[in-house]
Amino acid sequence: MRSSPLPRMSRRGRVTVGVLLGVFLLLTLLGWGVQAWTDWLWFEEVNYTGVFSGVLVTRIMLFLAVGLAMALLVGGNMWLAYRLRPVLRPNSPEQVTLERYRSVLAPRIGTWLAAVGVIVGLFAGLSAQTRWGQWMLFRNAQDFGVEDPEFKIDIGFYVFQFPFLRYLLGIGFTAVVLAVVGALAMHYIFGGVRLQGVGDRMSTAARAHLTSLVAVFVLLKAIAYVLDRRAMLLEFNEGVNLYGAGYADINALLPAKEILAYISIVVAVAIIVFSNAVMRNLVWPGISLALLGISAVAIGGIYPWAVQTFEVKPSVRDKEAAYIERSITATRDAFGIAGTAMSPYNAANLKPPATLATDKSVVPNIRLLDPQLVSETYTQLQQVRGFYDFGPKLDIDRYQINGETQDYVVGMREINYLELTPQQSNWINRHTVFTHGYGLVGAPANQVVCGGQPFFVSGFLGERTEEACSSATETIPATQPRIYYGEQMDGSDYAIVGRPEGQNPVEFDRPTGREGGEQYYTYTGTGGVEIGSFGRRLLYAIKEQEPNFVLSGAVNDDSKLLYVRNPRERVEKVAPFLTLDGDPYPAVVGGRVQWIVDGYTTAATYPYAEQVNLQEQTADELTGLGTFELAREDVNYIRNSVKATVDAYDGTVKLYEFDESDPVLKAWNKAFGGDLVTPKAEIPADLAAHFRYPADLFKVQRNLLSRFHVTDSSEFFSGQDFWEVPNVPDAPDSNEKQPPYYLFTQLPGQAEPRFQLTSAVTPAGRQNLAALISGSYLNGQPRLEVLELPDQTAVSGPVQVHQKMTNNANIRQELNLLTSNQAQVQYGNLLSLPFGDGMLYVEPVYVKSNQTNAYPLLQRVLISYGDGGQYVVLANSLEDGIKQLVELGRKAGAETPPTTPPPTNENPGATPTPTPSSDTPPPLTPALAAAATKVQAAIDEVKAAQTSGDFERYGRALKALDEAMTEFQTAQGSGGGAAPNPTPAGSPAASGGTPSPPAGSPGG
Repeated sequence: MRSSPLPRMSRRGRVTVGVLLGVFLLLTLLGWGVQAWTDWLWFEEVNYTGVFSGVLVTRIMLFLAVGLAMALLVGGNMWLAYRLRPVLRPNSPEQVTLERYRSVLAPRIGTWLAAVGVIVGLFAGLSAQTRWGQWMLFRNAQDFGVEDPEFKIDIGFYVFQFPFLRYLLGIGFTAVVLAVVGALAMHYIFGGVRLQGVGDRMSTAARAHLTSLVAVFVLLKAIAYVLDRRAMLLEFNEGVNLYGAGYADINALLPAKEILAYISIVVAVAIIVFSNAVMRNLVWPGISLALLGISAVAIGGIYPWAVQTFEVKPSVRDKEAAYIERSITATRDAFGIAGTAMSPYNAANLKPPATLATDKSVVPNIRLLDPQLVSETYTQLQQVRGFYDFGPKLDIDRYQINGETQDYVVGMREINYLELTPQQSNWINRHTVFTHGYGLVGAPANQVVCGGQPFFVSGFLGERTEEACSSATETIPATQPRIYYGEQMDGSDYAIVGRPEGQNPVEFDRPTGREGGEQYYTYTGTGGVEIGSFGRRLLYAIKEQEPNFVLSGAVNDDSKLLYVRNPRERVEKVAPFLTLDGDPYPAVVGGRVQWIVDGYTTAATYPYAEQVNLQEQTADELTGLGTFELAREDVNYIRNSVKATVDAYDGTVKLYEFDESDPVLKAWNKAFGGDLVTPKAEIPADLAAHFRYPADLFKVQRNLLSRFHVTDSSEFFSGQDFWEVPNVPDAPDSNEKQPPYYLFTQLPGQAEPRFQLTSAVTPAGRQNLAALISGSYLNGQPRLEVLELPDQTAVSGPVQVHQKMTNNANIRQELNLLTSNQAQVQYGNLLSLPFGDGMLYVEPVYVKSNQTNAYPLLQRVLISYGDGGQYVVLANSLEDGIKQLVELGRKAGAETPPTTPPPTNENPGATPTPTPSSDTPPPLTPALAAAATKVQAAIDEVKAAQTSGDFERYGRALKALDEAMTEFQTAQGSGGGAAPNPTPAGSPAASGGTPSPPAGSPGG
């Protein structure tokens, strides 16, 4: 009996290998096991174990099914090749060399083939388990009720079934290729295929086996051609810069794909017949494959190119008209902009109407607080402790107080673990003492007090003292104001809470009104995973790689672990199929602070729809500043199908259905048992009152409307009426887009004020205003509206308006007075508001000291009407500014020249209107002269304060200058006779110097 070519391993060696293998598997699988176990506990806490188990079971099933299928196909064909090996092999140097390999493989051929199958199946299974989402949608496909314009197939096929079918086809190709390679290797090693020697180089069995595999590959290619016909409706048409099949695709490439599918079937049959039944060689099968390749190039490449070059390009507009219309229709449907209400708005009035002063629907609701700028103000005035933080940007919401609705700038006083001192950052303090923030701090968006500060009405830490700069009572009361879940927390910011009854609380709650007093608290909410047992402590010690879970006395029998505390991450974990908006916002609902997160269902296979990249489409000035950047996801269908909430105290997550007609959400809901989301009818009314049009969805829709508001194919092809989003008005060279802004206002055509997201757009390549786009909810349904200005109307856009206002000589002079080496001017949101058949522009002006820990204060309001240049004022308040603007309009009307014609030969009796000399100014009245003297003295004091570097003195000087300027303007209005905007003596402009522009001002 021939001995085995491999020596047997000793028992000790086998034990050693077994132990090492066991340790390796233990260390490898331990992390996976701990992660899976802790994930289950977390999902059990939030009552969404169905999501965890559904995803896990699906991934395991796909791993096993695809991995086993791939292993059987590849390993089985290699086993078949081994079984078909010839019994006798001719002697040759080649066979002598291969004999060494055969002697190694043959005794343990089953083991070797099983190892190959396991390796192939492992990689295939790991790849397949990532497709769990595609499989779930495939199994739970829904109808859209809309057919594609070419094949008349429901859109649901493309969204739910097509992606997984393409994946299965790819798996099939991979399996056949690997099977061919494996079988060929086995045939070669065991003599079925030879490179040397006389006679046939391939045995009959080997030829039949390998050609059958090649025929299967060609048949799969035929199936690919059929699917490619559907995929053509998703591809990019370079001729018209749109997605979807064009003229050449439909009339040349589409029939070519069908012909190639039939040719592939014929070739597959020919390969089997000619190689095994007729000629029994590989000549004709090779010719058949060559003909298939030539046909693919000629029919599928050259012919469509010829049609595109010689038939389509000479008359692209006419040939592609029908296909452009398909793309327009599909894009408007897929992105929810088909129902956009388009309304003309002339904006022909350039003079401020008198109704501005008496308006009750637009002017009183104009937002002055910029949520980005006043975040620093909130932090400095409401921080109290250095580890509290409001983030780089606050949020806008509206509340009904005493029967009146208005918008508020709100922020959460959260724990910022990065701001803890080294003493506070030890493990005990970080995870058991500093566990939560406190209070939702809000202020009316249109009101300032105490020299430009917000008027705080909520989020107070304790007993109220009499303060003029904030409300005496909580206007937005929260029965549970503690913030255990917030935007400032990342994955490492877990908290261990809970104490046995009777023990003193250890969690820092908030400072009290007493000197040096601090209040402590013990968490009583339902959130968190219980970690009182030793097993749980050990589990999380391994997960967090932190021995204090086991060793520290701070972890007791009643302890709970709060983790995944960022509301956006929390919703993402519960609903991994959703794309989440980048700007979650807090609201007080029923006395509880709730985070509201907008969730989108998306798809990338909607026929003929434009494909966009979410990250590129949603990026603007605020991206990364309190707004999360979206992933680089290409989509051509999106719906705001879910409104999710996260309780800031106990972390409860709820998913509410918002779009009842979305087939994608219906498919996901069905995939997870049918009760994953709460029906829209069950949304609490007080929660629905705080829903707002989501910003990222609005940006995508706004950007698409800049092109797809054009519905005529000829006009779309010319592109003459396309729009674009303007850059940031006060920094146009930054190439950052102006963010949309939330307003509680009433636009033309609306019956009453609404809380809506608005944005101005300009013509492509120009800066004048083209339209205003708004998104709001009307009767619980999303509504997009566009106020489109006539093409011939040259109304200034945001960038132009800012430049005109800040470059006005008189306003520039006043802005320079606010700017020095001790302070800088910052501009808030520039709001474009249609009013009185014209445009009203409002831009708050903040002043921020250059000293450490300084914060911006609202000092002025820039207001203009019309084109932004003729009627413009810089006022101390919005109310004063509106009065001044209306007065400018009244004076302009009074100064309009009379209609009586000047004297001519035909009208000798007419009396000409005298023209006052521009060289002789009218005399000053005593009151006006005294006011001018005060202004001059105030300017001198401002300069002295700047030189001294005393910021407190500088603030008093500015206040005195404000009062002096107000007195001067009052004296002017009483008929002083001076020029409307005199330059006080001694000012930079009067002394002949060129004033430096304020910080951030363009064109300075």
